[in-house]
Amino acid sequence: MNRFGLIGYPLGHSFSQQYFNNKFKTENLKDCFFELFSIENIASFPELLSTYNDLKGLAVTIPHKQTIINFLTSIDEAASEIGAVNCIKISSKKIIGFNTDVIGFEKSIKTILKPHQKKALILGTGGGSKAVQFVFKKLGIEFLLVSRTKNNQHIQYQEINEMICAEYHIIVNATPVGMAPQIDICPDIPFQFLNEKHLLFDLIYNPAETLFLKKGKEAGAQTKNGHEMLITQAEANWKIWNQ
Repeated sequence: MNRFGLIGYPLGHSFSQQYFNNKFKTENLKDCFFELFSIENIASFPELLSTYNDLKGLAVTIPHKQTIINFLTSIDEAASEIGAVNCIKISSKKIIGFNTDVIGFEKSIKTILKPHQKKALILGTGGGSKAVQFVFKKLGIEFLLVSRTKNNQHIQYQEINEMICAEYHIIVNATPVGMAPQIDICPDIPFQFLNEKHLLFDLIYNPAETLFLKKGKEAGAQTKNGHEMLITQAEANWKIWNQ
């Protein structure tokens, strides 16, 4: 048995198990199986490894993309620079971390960027945000981080005004706010200052249209969810697990 899985907490929102098990069925990979490992405290990760000694690879989601690093044998260069891991390859007692969020996000956003969209607001500062920052640096897109807390490295939500919205035409939600089952909430930004020049990208894929995207669309903005990003990074994970 080749066991794969996803670790994070909570995991009720995840499509990964269905995606990979459907893939295994379609490709007739009868010895492969994917399951969810709901881990609230990352300190229980070693216990998971000892319990399932047939694990070949794991996907990692919130809130463990950063804390998982302490339990790994090594991480690749991109994951090291980003400071977050969302893919783990397990082989010969080595546990190696990678970041495929960057692959998924870059592919998903590059094809829809318009020439005037050269500055971005990134909502959130966690693991997903770090992958977005990495991609924007690569693409030469200037960005500003937005958080609920005061910090000299980012601004707070209440500081987003009409002038900032007129300058920053890309807004990425890299927080879990609006993810199922809490679909009736969204990041607190002034949607009234958005227009057709803006692109709103939500890393969330469940629901397909978050309240964040819905309000952006109503203001005339271009919108995209995290579904293509999810599929792309999942396939990148599969490639890494089978190297």
